[in-house]
Parts: sequence; structure tokens; C-alpha cells
Amino acid sequence: MDAFYASAELLRYPQLKGLPVIIGGGRRAEDEALKARYGDRLDAIPPEAFPQLKDYVGRGVITTATYPARAFGVGSAMGMMKAAKLCPQAILLPVDFARYRHFSRQFKAIITAMAPQMEDRGVDEVYIDFTHVEGGQDDHGRSLALRMQAAIHAATGLTCSVGVAPNKQLAKMASEFNKPNGVSIVLESDLQTMIWPLACRKINGVGPKADAKLQALGIHTLGDLAAKDLPWLVEHFGRSYGAWLHASSWGRDNRPVVTESEPVSMSRETTFDRDLHAVRDKAELGAIFTELCQMVAADLQRKGYVGRTIGIKLRYPDFRIATRDHSLPLYTQDAAAIRHAAGQCLKRAPLDQRLRLLGVRVGGLLPLEQALAQGLVGDWQAMRQAQGRLGVAEQKADPYTLPLFDDLD
Repeated sequence: MDAFYASAELLRYPQLKGLPVIIGGGRRAEDEALKARYGDRLDAIPPEAFPQLKDYVGRGVITTATYPARAFGVGSAMGMMKAAKLCPQAILLPVDFARYRHFSRQFKAIITAMAPQMEDRGVDEVYIDFTHVEGGQDDHGRSLALRMQAAIHAATGLTCSVGVAPNKQLAKMASEFNKPNGVSIVLESDLQTMIWPLACRKINGVGPKADAKLQALGIHTLGDLAAKDLPWLVEHFGRSYGAWLHASSWGRDNRPVVTESEPVSMSRETTFDRDLHAVRDKAELGAIFTELCQMVAADLQRKGYVGRTIGIKLRYPDFRIATRDHSLPLYTQDAAAIRHAAGQCLKRAPLDQRLRLLGVRVGGLLPLEQALAQGLVGDWQAMRQAQGRLGVAEQKADPYTLPLFDDLD
């Protein structure tokens, strides 16, 4: 989907089309004031009434930006304070994930009605296998792609860009060629003319470190990469990654379109507007911690999963990260059980510095029905009983965690 979150916002704020708009952070006082003043007449809000990026103070990051904002060099995951220096006049809107999930379900339902073999790659991206779809091979797939674009736009008002190619790697690259609302076809015969001139970073899987190493070795384009033989790449990048680089530069990718997959974990995290201390900010941190556990539990319940490995993630002001895990005797989706286990993780984490970020994760997932059939599901009380039968004693909390993350008795 094209600038998905931003495009979803422009549907309710059409007056902002063509303007630089940043999406990031939660609802602020300014957003509530606009809602109170204009109610449901969102399209009546004058552009100059919206909060501007230049007035933002905090440490939030950009979730996405409209194409006019991207022209100033701002983009996803950039700090909003940094972005304000590049595009101070940008309008700042809060993230509304419920709205984006609604549109995501809509466009995916349209796709699966036309081409059932679809791999879900997140809220705004999918892979589709056209091979056995009626008319899927007409004009190298262009006709079906155009019909999908038209159906999605008619139902949602949103646009998408489609890359059609023999495999997922090339299709991913092709989808970026003609944004927004474009269709790009890459055939095997197009490798030298369309793929090899591209920078190595255009391959999904070449990150900044690998690209820097490639650049240092004089490899700047995919054509340069394809010119290196396999033994040379293995020598410099290792057997697995070297072989993958070689195959990718030649447009080879045998991965199938996977229509069903089980999630490995579910998590929630938040970055604070200011660094918080485990003792001096215990009330605020405690409330955030409990809310994260409740949100993860709600995600599990909504999607029908239970997990037994509870983990926490801490980020400090110097950007160091600490993680801790705690395994439960039973699978759970119970907020209280998750909250207590996450608290046990915190007792083993360094809390002598302020915190920049706090996250809670539940891993080792099973579908709820499968776990129930095996009698492996428990809530907080069942967990305590199981731990008692196993002779597991409660650990004593250290001075940092006890005042902040009280156990749920």
C-alpha cells in the first residue's frame, strides 16, 4: 500500500492532501482540542489549525510520512525532533492503529477474493501467487494487477503499488519502481537492464552494515555484486550470507508464497517522552508496565493464542538494551499471569539507571484450542498452584523493583 498510514489519515482529512504530513506518537492535548471543537466535521478543520512538527517536544519517532514530507528527507523511524529541523512546517497527526487495521483487513479481503494464494507480510504488504488465477498470466500479470488496484481503490479510497515478477525477491523490488499507484513488471530477461543498475541496498536483506562492507570492497550495484563469483562472496561474507548475496544478485529466490503461518511471539512496548526512574517515577512506570501487560494479553485473546515464555525489554538513555525472560509452567493469555511473570523478569534486570523504553513480550505461542486440548492453559491462580506443585519458590524482590512492580497476590 502507498504511504498506508498517511493515506488512511488523508481520507478523513482531505484538506491536507498535497501537504507534508507526519504520522507519529499518541493523541496529544492539541488533538483533543480539535476534536472537541469540530466533532465529526474533520474535513472542516483548516490546515493551519493542526499541530505542526516545529512545535513538537519529546522523543517520539515518525511512523510514516506523506510523499510531500518525504521530499524533505524525513521518513519512518526518524526522531520527530530531528525531522522538525528538516521539515518544520509539516503537520503532525497521531497514530490510529485501529483505523489502519480496519483498512488492512479490507484490502486483504479484496485480494484473497481475486487471488486466494496470499502471504500476509504485515499491515500494508502482501505477496500473491498469480500462477493459477484465471487471467493471472495475461499481459504478464498486468491485467490482474490493474483490476486489483481498481477494486481496492473503489472499496477503500486507497492506492497501492504492485510489482509482478517470477519470485518474491524481484517482486518486492519491482513494487518500489513506480510509486504511487503503479504496476511494474520484471521478467527474467529484464535482470541486466532493470535490476543490476540498482544499489545493493535495494535488496530486501542488505542492511547498512553489509552495504558498508560491500561499498568498501568496491561493490556498489547489484551488477557489481553479480560479477563476483560465489567462492569470493563466501570468503568475505560467510557460507550462508555469501550464497544468498550471490543468488539475490542473479534474481534467484525459491521461497514459496506461504498462506498460513503461526506467530512466534506478540509484544508491546513504548518509548517514554522523558527518561523514567524505577523508584522516583514508580507510579507512572508501574501504570505503564501494567497497561503493556494488559495490551499483550488482549492481543493474545483477540487472535486466539496462549504463550508460556514471558519477556521484558528495557532501553536505557545510552541506547543499551537489556532483555530478560521467564518461563511459565502453563500457557496463558491472562493479564495477571503475564504481569507477574514480567515482574519476575524485572527483578533480574538492572534498574539503577533511568529507562527510555519498556516492553513486554509473550513467546512460545500455541493456538488456544491446541493448548486447551492438552490441558496446558492456566490463569494467574492456576499458575501459582502449578508453581507450588513444582516447588518453585517466589524470589525476593530487590530494592529497585519492589516499590515499583508489586506482585499480584
